[in-house]
Amino acid sequence: MKKILFAASEGVPFIKTGGLADVVGSLPKYIDKEYFDVRVFIPKYTCMKQEMKDKLKYVTHFYMDFNWQNVYVGVLEAEEAGVHYYFIDNESYFGGFKPYGDDPRYEIEKYAYFCKAVLSALPLLNFQPDLIHCHDWQTGLIPVYLKERFHGGDFYRNMKSVITIHNLKFQGKWDVKTVQSITGLPEYYFTSDKLEAYKDANLLKGGIVFADAVTTVSDTYAEEIKTPFYGEGLDGLLRARSHDLRGIVNGIDYGEFNPETDKNIVKAYNAVNFRKEKVKNKHALQEELGLRVDDKKMMIGLVSRLTDQKGLDLIAYVMDELCQDDIQFVVLGTGEERYENMFRHFDWKYGDKVSANIYYSDALSHKIYAACDAYLMPSLFEPCGLSQLIALRYGTVPIVRETGGLKDTVQPYNEYESTGTGFSFTNYNAHEMLNTIRYAEHIYYDRKREWNKIVDRAMATDYSWKVSAGKYQEMYDWLIG
Repeated sequence: MKKILFAASEGVPFIKTGGLADVVGSLPKYIDKEYFDVRVFIPKYTCMKQEMKDKLKYVTHFYMDFNWQNVYVGVLEAEEAGVHYYFIDNESYFGGFKPYGDDPRYEIEKYAYFCKAVLSALPLLNFQPDLIHCHDWQTGLIPVYLKERFHGGDFYRNMKSVITIHNLKFQGKWDVKTVQSITGLPEYYFTSDKLEAYKDANLLKGGIVFADAVTTVSDTYAEEIKTPFYGEGLDGLLRARSHDLRGIVNGIDYGEFNPETDKNIVKAYNAVNFRKEKVKNKHALQEELGLRVDDKKMMIGLVSRLTDQKGLDLIAYVMDELCQDDIQFVVLGTGEERYENMFRHFDWKYGDKVSANIYYSDALSHKIYAACDAYLMPSLFEPCGLSQLIALRYGTVPIVRETGGLKDTVQPYNEYESTGTGFSFTNYNAHEMLNTIRYAEHIYYDRKREWNKIVDRAMATDYSWKVSAGKYQEMYDWLIG
């Protein structure tokens, strides 16, 4: 039995701010328990929901030498959906009303502590992983520490590490002197072939340099990040490590996202009966949001963080033009103020066509996936993207820009061969996006049978975790040998 340890800064159902938590919470459930013993380490944040905190049991505590002092480390555990979770407890680091703070220096100290605490706790738990699977910059020091102070001990000697990049934009950077002092790493670790990048210490870079393998969350993103445009300053390093770099597309939890059993939606439906039943969800949503109730009107959805990365400047540029079309547009999410206000403005200007819901609601997101005819995702970059996978599952046709995971998971419609599961455009250009939306409108209104076949193919795709888990298992086998 091969032992795998996940280390991450968040994981469903305990704590979530984004897609990383979905991966950490879902992937271990689908790894084959016959061959792999997978456990997960995350911080115990005081902002976790009380019902989750109530599940945690005390295991042990100890004191560890960190940042020039002797620091408390508590370890708790819980079992969830057949997966064993451990939690590092230290209220001075993981207190507060949200998991991540706004002071980058303190964030680096907090996650450096987490990395060292995870490795230090393992012998006390009687769990000796063959491989530690690290996620994003917050765990970037684990591969470094494994090759440095933990390397001498028998317990750690053969441990391998892999780091998964969920979003290369976030790297954990601060000045070398401070990071050296916090981490206790010797000076020679802070050179340009190790942790130093552009005069700063960079925790993600450390993880990429010292891990035995590097993965990211789609094949296309794995290629893109070797180029200067997507590489966020680390493209040279990623080219150098290209033999050890692979893309594995994320899955979604097919139990949670299932139009046949979804408790949040008005009318359950499936691939066989969607032609009759799906529209009932549209009706209900039109009523709920105060849009004109009309079966025939094409409804486009967008559930997103409202940030530049998501291509919202393209939408802002052509929104007036788009609203001249015979469509309805439903938005859910929060983010940058200018985008929140932009959508509010269009909701005010075209009240019967646009519904801007500037907050977050899990229940409403499910209703939007089920009710809409199409789903818009014009991202500037998208390592994997989960929304388009959910949209496919619900038979809501994705309209995407060909980048990262969007390019890998949405096959563009070809009217001559009658293939494809969505619509896509190549360049980051507002009118190219608008033309693609209008092409989708044309198929929806004028060639309804073709549209329904696109929906058929979309609902037949399989982006469940089963497929991705198989690929991760292959990689674990390859690394552990």
